[in-house]
Amino acid sequence: MSYLLNTWYIAGWADELTQGGMLGRTIVEQPIVFFRDSQGVIRALADRCPHRFAPLHMGKIVGDSVQCPYHGLRFDGSGQCTHNPHGDGTIPKAACVRAFAVVEQHEAIWVWPGDSSMANDALIPDFSFLERAPTHAKGHGYLPTRAHYELLADNIMDLSHVDFLHPDTLGGGALSRTRATTEELPNDRVRISWWAPDDVPPPAFGAHLEDPTRADVWAEVIWHAPGLMLLGSGATPPGRPREEGPVTWNLHLMTPQDATNTHYFFANTRSFEQDNAQLNAFVQDMLIGIFAGEDKPMVEAQQRQIGEVELLGLNPVLLPVDAGAVRCRRVLRRLIESERVAAEQSVGTR
Repeated sequence: MSYLLNTWYIAGWADELTQGGMLGRTIVEQPIVFFRDSQGVIRALADRCPHRFAPLHMGKIVGDSVQCPYHGLRFDGSGQCTHNPHGDGTIPKAACVRAFAVVEQHEAIWVWPGDSSMANDALIPDFSFLERAPTHAKGHGYLPTRAHYELLADNIMDLSHVDFLHPDTLGGGALSRTRATTEELPNDRVRISWWAPDDVPPPAFGAHLEDPTRADVWAEVIWHAPGLMLLGSGATPPGRPREEGPVTWNLHLMTPQDATNTHYFFANTRSFEQDNAQLNAFVQDMLIGIFAGEDKPMVEAQQRQIGEVELLGLNPVLLPVDAGAVRCRRVLRRLIESERVAAEQSVGTR
């Protein structure tokens, strides 16, 4: 399977990685171990000892190095072996592992699985709203899902599904009754937006409106390749500015593990009752229940029906609601092909 490699993928939430601990994750079919050095800086190495190929994440941290659990070789953040406990301690020249470009930003761990010399922190989308949100008005989670990451991205780029899959919480009928607007933005982004004036608000928003039966309902998603989505939604009294009603800004971040498994990271913030810790706990439980109990089973069931064939290769019936998802897939194919051609040209000039 082909992946976009010279880009940033989220590998985990920063609070998943404690000092002295390690996090092993497979990103675009590459096993990687993440750890913090003695200064708290996150490092990322190929998760395979070059001696007997034991997974390094099963070992332990010693100083600024990872110690292999099998024979005790140690590797620092650059991937160089720093200690060989056997014989006279001579370190073989081949005793090294690949180091990946990694950065901690927006409360998350980001890794660049391609050419590290091309990694640029400025290419990480601006999701700083998550850091600015009050403690009791935000949350995040992780949901490993047995499905292709583009199927999960499709699920967010077509929010009309909420009226059928989540009718008692996020639905209400407004989004499926209006036609979405899709457009490409600079830097290979795609935006899809919905506007349903004087319609039935979703129950989750209606509960915070004086009149829970009528509102101007809106939503928008901005997709960044290869699977990073910023979703905003809200409802406001008819004819009033958006900011007068409840608003949520959310992240849905899809990182492929392999062809049929995805690391699904999500986060949410809200504009209302921002100091209400009890409500925040309720919201987090509700969203986890929705994602884990409704979205995840549905997309995994899709994957089982599709198998390992590429979705568009099955010639699916396309509806107007598919415009955003199809546009993203086409942009991603273009980027992957461009990267492939560039890599071939680079090899040809050597």
